[in-house]
Amino acid sequence: MKRHLLLNRQIVACNRCPRLRDHCAQVARTRRRAYLDCDYWGQPVPNFGDPRARLLIVGLAPGAHGANRTGRMFTGDRSGDWLFRALHNADFANQPTSTDQNDRLTLNDCLITNACHCAPPDNRPTRDELELCRDWFQQTVDLVNAQVFLALGAIAWRAIVDLARDQHWYRGPIPKFSHQAEVPLTDNRWLLGSYHPSQQNTFTGRLTEDMFDAVFEQAKTKLTPRS
Repeated sequence: MKRHLLLNRQIVACNRCPRLRDHCAQVARTRRRAYLDCDYWGQPVPNFGDPRARLLIVGLAPGAHGANRTGRMFTGDRSGDWLFRALHNADFANQPTSTDQNDRLTLNDCLITNACHCAPPDNRPTRDELELCRDWFQQTVDLVNAQVFLALGAIAWRAIVDLARDQHWYRGPIPKFSHQAEVPLTDNRWLLGSYHPSQQNTFTGRLTEDMFDAVFEQAKTKLTPRS
């Protein structure tokens, strides 16, 4: 637990990407009209969840007015509404809603991280920014020792694949991302894919609630029972 807390403190203090730090701070100063009375987090967003998790969920980056406002992964926007509802349905969360850091939400056997820990302009971190953030991802993976890696979107998928190849968990060509794609890794690990619960996907029907629920049921089948 102490190592997880230390890693989160180091993530929050990170200033490797000036463009991202400037953007997060600017958003925190100007705010959105609906949140003018809120104190924005405006810093890199740390990991959230169970330090002993067997399921590691990897997203893209914090939302400018979601996690960048609340300071917690996927909290305070519509993507988070979808994610925590699905996690609750699959018994990975104690409640289906997430509004702020004081809402008593806890995760069980699940931890959430991002390929990029700062909210990027237009939700698009550069390759260099993703590379600079990769060390935090590596350290997270080293601490969690997850059995199932769930990528929310193609960028998260590639981040996991690159790490798996470096760790010699996976050999071969880069597997194609798709919804409910699954790739066996070494030592009973699995890589699973899901469309990101962004408004672009949920509003258009590309991702439905049933489709999202199915991913977490799929993940549960890959987890070996704890002794």
